[in-house]
Amino acid sequence: MKRLDKLTTENLSTWVQLAKTQAERGRVCDRIPILALANPNSFAVHISCQLGKTISFGDTACIFPLMSAIKPFSLLYLLEHFGAETVFDWVGVEPSDAPFNSLEQLIADRGHPRNPMINSGAITLADKLPGNNPSNRTLLFCQWLNQLAGCQLRLDEVMLASVRLTRSTANQAIANYLTEIGHLKNIETALDTYEQICSLSGRVEDLALLGKLLACESDCLSAQNRRIVNAVMLTCGLYEASAEFAVKIGLPMKSGIGGGLLAIVPGEGAIACYSPALDNIGNPVAGLVFVEALAQKLQFSIFG
Repeated sequence: MKRLDKLTTENLSTWVQLAKTQAERGRVCDRIPILALANPNSFAVHISCQLGKTISFGDTACIFPLMSAIKPFSLLYLLEHFGAETVFDWVGVEPSDAPFNSLEQLIADRGHPRNPMINSGAITLADKLPGNNPSNRTLLFCQWLNQLAGCQLRLDEVMLASVRLTRSTANQAIANYLTEIGHLKNIETALDTYEQICSLSGRVEDLALLGKLLACESDCLSAQNRRIVNAVMLTCGLYEASAEFAVKIGLPMKSGIGGGLLAIVPGEGAIACYSPALDNIGNPVAGLVFVEALAQKLQFSIFG
């Protein structure tokens, strides 16, 4: 029996309580008005195993925007449509030690985004999504994910309106620079598509089902593309903290400022958490505490 399959809700309760005691070290994102309304003490986990077993605990009915937790899947989508050679002409795979919305890093790199997990890379890839306009692109992408993963993502229009109302000046500056050097075809299309895909929302179960796409072999996806996305998540998915947690946890992971956190256990399944209180880098505090405790106890690290 695989390690994830051995877990029970009784096992999880100890680690959940440990995680929840640490949430007070973080704070809910207040840049986007609706995100600021989230309960900082909310916590949910859903584990989706390869053979169909699932385990849930906590506030699993909470619906939240995936925000940056969608980025591995826009990368996967484009890899499947255009191939690695084309996609990595657009963005790199180098970790960044600067904040996820750093214009300075982009300028230092002469306009070539370090990786798809930071905002400059994700905005660049949003510009390349198939579709006639931002709404059509988002719809096609969402349908593709829901069909492949069996999840029920939807565009949260109220969240999107809140994001648009308080558009990030850092993202605007990044997009302006990318346009100046010819990396974006249409600045408004790129930014609007990016904001829409980040406003795709669901429950922890939906995030875990997405994670299974990366964790488990499938006839529908290229094994090489899955490996690429997992590798980029491991080295870049938690921004400046990626190397630290590659050592502590040793799993491909991706966070979002909406409180989502996804961890991939290759060949076994996926662990999804929701905990909206973030650290100063933008990663969910309680989710990281939970996954670290779980991974160390069950020796989940891909490095043996």
